[in-house]
Amino acid sequence: MAIDLSDPGPEFLAFWQERHFPTLTTIRPDGSPHVVPVGVTYDPEHRLARIITRRTSRKAAHVAAAGPGGARVAVCQVDAGRWSTLEGVARVRTEPEVVADAVARYAERYDRMPAPNPERVAIEISVERAMGRA
Repeated sequence: MAIDLSDPGPEFLAFWQERHFPTLTTIRPDGSPHVVPVGVTYDPEHRLARIITRRTSRKAAHVAAAGPGGARVAVCQVDAGRWSTLEGVARVRTEPEVVADAVARYAERYDRMPAPNPERVAIEISVERAMGRA
């Protein structure tokens, strides 16, 4: 079921605030999907999903390899009969203020502050499409 991002509804928004561990799907250089569990936050006002990771992670490498135009990705979370997928274009962000914001949002959603990591970057996804049943 398609979700109208301009008016997604309270159930959809609540689902993306609850503690779930979604998966991120990126594309490897050979075209095959790479799917990994991640912590992700969704900012409906700016239509941005954010993931924190190490700059040396495979997911960050796949996104960075796409170049400045970004990489097509999807994040999906499931909880019994409820599910949702966010699709869009991802870019690796290294600016300290962007990474700090992503960390703060992660800490709020997952109720824990991640340990400091000098290798941390943020994968920022400009969400273009959503679907699901929350």
